[in-house]
Amino acid sequence: MPARPLVFITGASSGIGRALAECYHRAGWRLALVARRELEIKSWASAHQLSASSYQIYGADVAQMDSIIAAGQACLARQGLPDVVIANAGISVGMDTAERADLDVMARVFATNNLGLAATFHPFISAMTQRGSGRLVGIGSVAGIRGLPGHGAYCASKAAVISYCESLRGELRGSGVRVVTISPGYVDTPLTRENRYRMPFLMTPEAFAESAFKAIETGSSYRVIPWQMGVAAKLLRLLPNPWFDRLLQGRPRKHRQPPSS
Repeated sequence: MPARPLVFITGASSGIGRALAECYHRAGWRLALVARRELEIKSWASAHQLSASSYQIYGADVAQMDSIIAAGQACLARQGLPDVVIANAGISVGMDTAERADLDVMARVFATNNLGLAATFHPFISAMTQRGSGRLVGIGSVAGIRGLPGHGAYCASKAAVISYCESLRGELRGSGVRVVTISPGYVDTPLTRENRYRMPFLMTPEAFAESAFKAIETGSSYRVIPWQMGVAAKLLRLLPNPWFDRLLQGRPRKHRQPPSS
C-alpha cells in the first residue's frame, strides 16, 4: 500500500496554518507541521486525537534561514519528501518610515515573509525536480497588489511573494513541480483582528483553507481567495493613481508595533 501523501506547512500553530493542517488531516494526508510554538501544535494534535504516525512537529523560526532549512531537512529524514510544501508563516505589522525603529520592523517582515519563504522551499526543490512532481505553495495577499497607507512593509513583502513565486514557476516549468500562489483577502486571524478599518468579504480560516486546498489540488498557478476580493483587487489595480490615493485618504493605518521598553 503506497504511503499517504505528505504536506509540509509553516506557521501551523494558529490561524490559516492550523486551518490548513486540519483540512489536510481530514483529507487523509500526513502532516509535517512547523512553528516556533510547538506546544500549541501538540495541544491541537492531542485534542484531535491524531495518531503519532500521522504527523511530526518541527520547531523552527522562519525568520532564521538556517532554522527553517534545518526543519525541512529533518522532514526529509523523518517523513520523506513532501508532496506539497506550503510556505504560510508570515507577520503583519504597521510601520512609519519616519521612525528609525520601524526600519528594523521592516527588515523582520522581509526576513519572515520573503527570505523565510524561499528558505522553506529550498530543501525540497532538487528532490522534487528529480522525482518529477510536487507543489510549492506561497501564501501572498491581496495587500501585495496595491500599497496601503501605514502598511508598507507588509504590502511590499507580499508583492515580493507574488513576483518571487512567478519567477520560480518559470524556472521550474517542465520539471513536474508546480508553483502555486494563493493570495488571501481578509481572513479572521490574530493578524487581522486588531485592524482599524473595514474588511470586506472577511472569511473564517476554515473556509479559506477549504478553498486553498482545492486550488492547490488543481495546481492553479495563482488564485485570490475569496474570488470577490480578486475582482476588487483587479479594479483597484486599474484605478489611476490620483483616484486610488483619494479613495484611501483618511483611511486608518495599520497598528505599529509598540516600542520595546
